[in-house]
Amino acid sequence: MNWRAFGETFVTLFVITDPIGNAPIFVSITRRLTPRQRQHAAVRAVLAAGALIIGFAVFGELILRYLHVSLGSLSIAGGLLLMLVALEMLRGNDFPGGGSADAPEDVALVPLATPLVAGPGAIATSIVLWRQHPGIEGHAAVLVAIVLAVGCVGVALLLAERVTRATSPAILAFLTRVFGLLLSAIAVQLVVDGVRSLT
Repeated sequence: MNWRAFGETFVTLFVITDPIGNAPIFVSITRRLTPRQRQHAAVRAVLAAGALIIGFAVFGELILRYLHVSLGSLSIAGGLLLMLVALEMLRGNDFPGGGSADAPEDVALVPLATPLVAGPGAIATSIVLWRQHPGIEGHAAVLVAIVLAVGCVGVALLLAERVTRATSPAILAFLTRVFGLLLSAIAVQLVVDGVRSLT
Protein backbone atom coordinates (compact mmCIF):
# COMPACT_ATOMS: atom_id res chain seq x y z
CA MET A 1 0.00 0.00 0.00
CA ASN A 2 1.11 3.54 -0.73
CA TRP A 3 1.26 4.95 2.81
CA ARG A 4 1.92 8.48 1.60
CA ALA A 5 -1.27 8.41 -0.47
CA PHE A 6 -3.15 6.88 2.46
CA GLY A 7 -1.98 9.50 4.95
CA GLU A 8 -2.57 12.42 2.63
CA THR A 9 -6.06 11.25 1.69
CA PHE A 10 -7.15 10.36 5.23
CA VAL A 11 -5.94 13.59 6.85
CA THR A 12 -7.39 15.78 4.09
CA LEU A 13 -10.79 14.07 4.07
CA PHE A 14 -10.96 13.91 7.86
CA VAL A 15 -10.55 17.68 8.01
CA ILE A 16 -13.03 18.32 5.18
CA THR A 17 -15.75 15.93 6.37
CA ASP A 18 -15.31 17.37 9.89
CA PRO A 19 -16.78 14.58 12.08
CA ILE A 20 -16.77 16.73 15.23
CA GLY A 21 -18.36 19.72 13.52
CA ASN A 22 -21.05 17.69 11.75
CA ALA A 23 -22.09 15.79 14.90
CA PRO A 24 -24.03 18.68 16.54
CA ILE A 25 -25.62 19.56 13.20
CA PHE A 26 -26.76 15.94 12.93
CA VAL A 27 -28.26 16.19 16.43
CA SER A 28 -30.11 19.39 15.52
CA ILE A 29 -31.52 18.10 12.25
CA THR A 30 -32.68 14.77 13.70
CA ARG A 31 -33.81 15.96 17.14
CA ARG A 32 -37.42 14.79 16.62
CA LEU A 33 -36.50 11.29 15.51
CA THR A 34 -36.49 8.36 17.89
CA PRO A 35 -33.09 6.99 19.04
CA ARG A 36 -33.45 4.03 16.70
CA GLN A 37 -34.32 6.28 13.77
CA ARG A 38 -31.34 8.53 14.51
CA GLN A 39 -29.02 5.51 14.50
CA HIS A 40 -30.57 4.36 11.23
CA ALA A 41 -30.16 7.83 9.74
CA ALA A 42 -26.50 8.01 10.84
CA VAL A 43 -25.66 4.65 9.27
CA ARG A 44 -27.50 5.45 6.02
CA ALA A 45 -25.82 8.86 5.81
CA VAL A 46 -22.34 7.39 6.24
CA LEU A 47 -22.93 4.59 3.73
CA ALA A 48 -24.36 7.00 1.17
CA ALA A 49 -21.58 9.56 1.70
CA GLY A 50 -18.88 6.89 1.43
CA ALA A 51 -20.38 5.50 -1.77
CA LEU A 52 -20.68 9.01 -3.21
CA ILE A 53 -17.09 9.99 -2.43
CA ILE A 54 -15.69 6.70 -3.75
CA GLY A 55 -17.86 6.95 -6.86
CA PHE A 56 -16.63 10.46 -7.60
CA ALA A 57 -13.03 9.49 -6.86
CA VAL A 58 -13.18 6.77 -9.51
CA PHE A 59 -15.56 8.24 -12.07
CA GLY A 60 -16.02 11.88 -11.03
CA GLU A 61 -13.77 13.47 -13.58
CA LEU A 62 -15.52 11.64 -16.42
CA ILE A 63 -18.99 12.44 -15.06
CA LEU A 64 -18.36 16.17 -14.59
CA ARG A 65 -16.70 16.44 -17.99
CA TYR A 66 -19.60 14.61 -19.67
CA LEU A 67 -22.19 16.86 -17.99
CA HIS A 68 -20.08 20.00 -18.58
CA VAL A 69 -20.26 20.78 -14.87
CA SER A 70 -17.34 22.49 -13.12
CA LEU A 71 -16.34 21.95 -9.50
CA GLY A 72 -17.19 25.61 -8.91
CA SER A 73 -20.78 25.04 -10.05
CA LEU A 74 -20.96 21.99 -7.80
CA SER A 75 -19.78 24.09 -4.87
CA ILE A 76 -22.42 26.76 -5.52
CA ALA A 77 -25.18 24.14 -5.73
CA GLY A 78 -24.05 22.59 -2.45
CA GLY A 79 -23.97 26.01 -0.79
CA LEU A 80 -27.51 26.84 -1.90
CA LEU A 81 -28.80 23.50 -0.60
CA LEU A 82 -27.10 24.02 2.76
CA MET A 83 -28.59 27.51 2.97
CA LEU A 84 -32.09 26.02 2.70
CA VAL A 85 -31.28 23.69 5.59
CA ALA A 86 -29.81 26.55 7.64
CA LEU A 87 -32.89 28.74 7.13
CA GLU A 88 -35.17 25.96 8.36
CA MET A 89 -32.95 25.47 11.42
CA LEU A 90 -32.95 29.21 12.20
CA ARG A 91 -36.75 29.25 12.05
CA GLY A 92 -36.88 26.29 14.43
CA ASN A 93 -38.30 24.00 11.78
CA ASP A 94 -37.05 20.58 10.78
CA PHE A 95 -35.51 19.95 7.41
CA PRO A 96 -38.06 17.97 5.32
CA GLY A 97 -37.79 14.41 6.56
CA GLY A 98 -35.91 15.37 9.71
CA GLY A 99 -39.01 15.40 11.86
CA SER A 100 -40.96 12.72 10.10
CA ALA A 101 -41.28 9.35 11.74
CA ASP A 102 -42.22 7.86 8.41
CA ALA A 103 -39.22 9.00 6.37
CA PRO A 104 -36.08 9.35 8.49
CA GLU A 105 -34.05 8.23 5.49
CA ASP A 106 -34.79 11.53 3.72
CA VAL A 107 -32.65 13.57 6.10
CA ALA A 108 -30.00 10.84 6.06
CA LEU A 109 -29.41 11.29 2.34
CA VAL A 110 -30.00 15.05 2.09
CA PRO A 111 -28.55 17.05 3.76
CA LEU A 112 -26.51 14.64 5.92
CA ALA A 113 -24.86 12.41 3.31
CA THR A 114 -24.62 15.27 0.87
CA PRO A 115 -23.69 18.07 1.03
CA LEU A 116 -22.69 17.96 4.75
CA VAL A 117 -20.38 14.91 4.65
CA ALA A 118 -19.84 14.29 0.95
CA GLY A 119 -19.81 17.94 -0.01
CA PRO A 120 -18.11 19.70 -2.94
CA GLY A 121 -14.83 19.85 -1.01
CA ALA A 122 -14.73 16.12 -0.30
CA ILE A 123 -15.77 15.27 -3.85
CA ALA A 124 -13.18 17.57 -5.43
CA THR A 125 -10.46 16.28 -3.09
CA SER A 126 -11.22 12.65 -3.87
CA ILE A 127 -11.04 13.34 -7.61
CA VAL A 128 -7.71 15.16 -7.31
CA LEU A 129 -6.10 12.57 -5.00
CA TRP A 130 -7.24 9.67 -7.18
CA ARG A 131 -5.52 11.36 -10.13
CA GLN A 132 -2.38 12.22 -8.13
CA HIS A 133 -1.81 8.63 -6.94
CA PRO A 134 -2.09 6.32 -9.97
CA GLY A 135 -1.52 2.61 -9.96
CA ILE A 136 -3.07 -0.19 -7.94
CA GLU A 137 -1.27 0.66 -4.70
CA GLY A 138 -2.08 4.35 -4.93
CA HIS A 139 -5.74 3.79 -5.75
CA ALA A 140 -6.10 1.14 -3.03
CA ALA A 141 -4.59 3.52 -0.47
CA VAL A 142 -7.00 6.29 -1.49
CA LEU A 143 -10.02 3.98 -1.23
CA VAL A 144 -9.02 2.64 2.21
CA ALA A 145 -8.41 6.19 3.46
CA ILE A 146 -11.83 7.31 2.21
CA VAL A 147 -13.55 4.41 4.01
CA LEU A 148 -11.66 5.14 7.23
CA ALA A 149 -12.34 8.90 7.12
CA VAL A 150 -16.06 8.39 6.50
CA GLY A 151 -16.08 5.74 9.22
CA CYS A 152 -14.84 8.37 11.68
CA VAL A 153 -17.85 10.50 10.74
CA GLY A 154 -20.12 7.54 11.45
CA VAL A 155 -18.60 7.05 14.91
CA ALA A 156 -19.05 10.77 15.67
CA LEU A 157 -22.71 10.69 14.58
CA LEU A 158 -23.50 7.60 16.63
CA LEU A 159 -21.85 9.08 19.72
CA ALA A 160 -23.80 12.31 19.15
CA GLU A 161 -27.01 10.29 19.02
CA ARG A 162 -26.28 8.90 22.51
CA VAL A 163 -25.61 12.38 23.88
CA THR A 164 -28.96 13.52 22.48
CA ARG A 165 -30.85 11.12 24.75
CA ALA A 166 -29.62 13.02 27.83
CA THR A 167 -30.27 16.49 26.39
CA SER A 168 -33.49 18.38 27.04
CA PRO A 169 -35.67 19.50 24.10
CA ALA A 170 -35.22 23.18 25.07
CA ILE A 171 -31.44 22.94 24.82
CA LEU A 172 -31.71 21.11 21.50
CA ALA A 173 -33.99 23.84 20.15
CA PHE A 174 -31.48 26.50 21.22
CA LEU A 175 -28.55 24.60 19.69
CA THR A 176 -30.51 24.13 16.48
CA ARG A 177 -30.67 27.90 15.94
CA VAL A 178 -27.01 28.39 16.88
CA PHE A 179 -25.81 25.73 14.47
CA GLY A 180 -28.24 27.01 11.86
CA LEU A 181 -26.36 30.31 11.95
CA LEU A 182 -23.00 28.55 11.60
CA LEU A 183 -24.35 26.37 8.81
CA SER A 184 -25.55 29.44 6.91
CA ALA A 185 -22.00 30.85 7.09
CA ILE A 186 -20.63 27.58 5.70
CA ALA A 187 -23.21 27.73 2.91
CA VAL A 188 -22.24 31.29 1.98
CA GLN A 189 -18.55 30.33 1.94
CA LEU A 190 -19.27 27.43 -0.43
CA VAL A 191 -21.04 29.82 -2.81
CA VAL A 192 -18.21 32.37 -2.56
CA ASP A 193 -15.58 29.69 -3.26
CA GLY A 194 -17.58 28.45 -6.22
CA VAL A 195 -17.95 31.92 -7.70
CA ARG A 196 -14.24 32.62 -7.24
CA SER A 197 -13.29 29.43 -9.03
CA LEU A 198 -15.53 30.36 -11.98
CA THR A 199 -14.14 33.89 -12.42
